[in-house]
Amino acid sequence: MSADKPVLLVVVASTRPGRVGLPVARWFADYARRHGGFDVEVADLAEIDLPLMDEPNHPRLRAYVHDHTHRWSAVVDRADAVVFVMPEYNHSFTAPLKNAIDFLSQEWKHKPVGTVSYGGLSAGARAVEALKPVLVTLSMVPVNEAVLVPFVAQHVSGEGEDRVFTPNEEIEVGGKDLLDALATWTPAARMLRSA
Repeated sequence: MSADKPVLLVVVASTRPGRVGLPVARWFADYARRHGGFDVEVADLAEIDLPLMDEPNHPRLRAYVHDHTHRWSAVVDRADAVVFVMPEYNHSFTAPLKNAIDFLSQEWKHKPVGTVSYGGLSAGARAVEALKPVLVTLSMVPVNEAVLVPFVAQHVSGEGEDRVFTPNEEIEVGGKDLLDALATWTPAARMLRSA
């Protein structure tokens, strides 16, 4: 990673075996690297494997007692901007994503945030709308630009861990718009965090 480039954290929000979120996240992380505005780090919640919230102190205190929380805190702290790659479960976002968000507080503050959502006809849009009040409560800055992937299975090919997500032109345009918006907000957000 370069010292001058902001860090974009791409969070894979689905932990379900067989998830399509992993190939979608790989595509977006590669696309973000080619965009050139960020150093890109990927955090896969399935690999991070946080337990259900087990910290005894409120997250705003940053008085963590567990190593897994310290590691997760360091990952989010490094980020200047965040993108959640997320499916829609029952008209909302996933429990692992809510848990991962709730483990921390100050680490999220004043960071621009976007979404790459996927699903069937709704493309995960209802999950994104359910997530936004949570992000605003944490003083994050949700950007309006987003990537919406309807009928995601039509864009995924291959088997197992080697599956590949192939976007169409509209999805790629959405990715560029999202990355441009995050890049626009990042300098101001950095100044807020340093103030």
